[in-house]
Amino acid sequence: MPRAPGQIDLAKTEAILDAAAEVFGERGLAASMEEIARRARVSKQTIYNHYGSKPELIRAIVDRRVAEITAPLLVPEAVDHPQEALAALGRSMLNAVLTARGTSMLRMTVESAGEQPDLARAFFEAGPATSRRRLAEFLKMETENGRMAVDDPVLAAEFFASMVIGGHQIAQLLGVERQFSAAEIDRVAGEAAARFMKAYSA
Repeated sequence: MPRAPGQIDLAKTEAILDAAAEVFGERGLAASMEEIARRARVSKQTIYNHYGSKPELIRAIVDRRVAEITAPLLVPEAVDHPQEALAALGRSMLNAVLTARGTSMLRMTVESAGEQPDLARAFFEAGPATSRRRLAEFLKMETENGRMAVDDPVLAAEFFASMVIGGHQIAQLLGVERQFSAAEIDRVAGEAAARFMKAYSA
């Protein structure tokens, strides 16, 4: 099937987003579209045609990351095993928060928020706001199906995110967080899911 004007194939999309995440992580907003295009092996015009601006490119990077993070809520078995789904979500959240790339993107956004509020808004709406909204939708569905008893899904989603992330994100931003092992991430995510289910089980 022919692509619509301005549309690019999946391989190029992935290459652009990978290159952009890498360059933004290294150079912040000083990252040039030329360098992103060079690493992605596409023309600069291709990037502008598809994304239009740096905020939109950053939004696309965050959109992809949030889709990866919230994927555990969308697998078929999630609805029947909410605790396991929440633990998997917690692992994804921690893995995102504790990576150098995730931290560098957040640091760049915080540092530029005063001068470029559109960038901060794009990052927040595509990232934390979207992930919590998807979790709230999952909690609402589980409550309607009788497996959980969540009276305020939006507030509960915020509680869960706070239980998982805690002070780890700010510690990463400040450069004082130690390296977490996979086993430690599993333990934190599993404990958060278990305690959350204890509070909200039907």
